[in-house]
Order: sequence, then structure tokens, then C-alpha cells
Amino acid sequence: MEAPLILVGRYLSPFVRRVAASLKILGIPFERRMLSTVTDKEAIFAINPVGRVPALVLDGGETLIESGAILDCIDELAGSARALVPAGGAERRNVLRLVAVATAVADKAVALLYEGKRRPAEYVYPEQIEKLTGQVKSGLADLEGALGAKEWLALDRLTQADVSAAMTWDFIAIAHPGLIAPADHPRLAALAQRLGRTPAFAETHPSLDN
Repeated sequence: MEAPLILVGRYLSPFVRRVAASLKILGIPFERRMLSTVTDKEAIFAINPVGRVPALVLDGGETLIESGAILDCIDELAGSARALVPAGGAERRNVLRLVAVATAVADKAVALLYEGKRRPAEYVYPEQIEKLTGQVKSGLADLEGALGAKEWLALDRLTQADVSAAMTWDFIAIAHPGLIAPADHPRLAALAQRLGRTPAFAETHPSLDN
């Protein structure tokens, strides 16, 4: 019997969470090591040479790092018919562009958390906070425009663009309450709320790590 995949990281990270939700959506079983980059630095550096999460340990012991590479592997395991990113062509490029926007927003939101809430007050730079905030809001506006009146961001079905955008929205709402208002991005907020009611999202909510 093959050993289950092992996902390293906590669900507060939108990058860990998008991997976990994708595994659940595609029906790929996995176990977890709930390591934190704050409290479990040595253990994480032993898995990833740059000390970041997520990491995914495959059944043969091989370890993948960086959520994009992990998700590419997951899609390969699921097969092209079920993959959350199309195999090629304009559809693939469109999904990947939207994923890039969503993950860039998440990256800036994480940086904003450290810059504004975890850096000593004397080292906080208001200009940097303003820049990061602007990048977050600009990216969300792009995703809102891409969604428009459609049910899904990229195709006529759920793709990684939707998963990553919803995870990013949730992270911002948790880490930066009041930074964004659902009324400013109603379609994106509705997408995140709708996906939040599905098992893959409900079972990976950050509150489950408490």
C-alpha cells in the first residue's frame, strides 16, 4: 500500500491552503504536518532549504516545494480531464495569468502582515505599507473585472484561478480585517463565499488549525 502524501504547513497560509483545497477537490488523500514558519523554523528548513511552506512529500519520499510546482504535480496525478489548470492553449494561459494575479496579491498581503503588524514600530515604513496596500487593491480589482457577471473566473468550470482567488480573499479578510469591503468587490466576495461553503474549503479553513 502506498504511503499517503504529506502536506507541510498551516491553513492560515493561502499558499498551503490552496494546495490542500486542490487535493480535496481532486480527491487525492493526504496527511498533514502542521508546521509554522514562526515556531517550527528548524523543522521547515530541514524540508525546504529556504524555510518556506507549503511542501508536499510524495509517496516515494520525494519532496516538492513552492505551491505552483506542487499544484502542477497534483494536476498530473489527477489527469488532464480533471486538472484545475488546462493542459495548453489560450485557456491555460488565461488561467495561469489569473492565478499569477491572485498569488501576487496573496504575497503582497502576507508582506503587509509582516510590515504592518510584526515589524517593530520604529522600523515600520508608512510608504511601504501604502505601496503594498495599493498592490493588493489593484490586484483584487483586476480579478473583480475578470470575473464580471460570469460564474467562474476563467472557464465555464472551477479552475485553479477560482481556488487561488478565493483563498487570497479569505486570507485578506482574516489577516487584514477592514482592509477590503465586500461591497468594493461584490463578485469576488460572492465567489469566495460560495466556494467557502464547499467541503474542500470548509475543511481547510484556518480556524481548524487553532
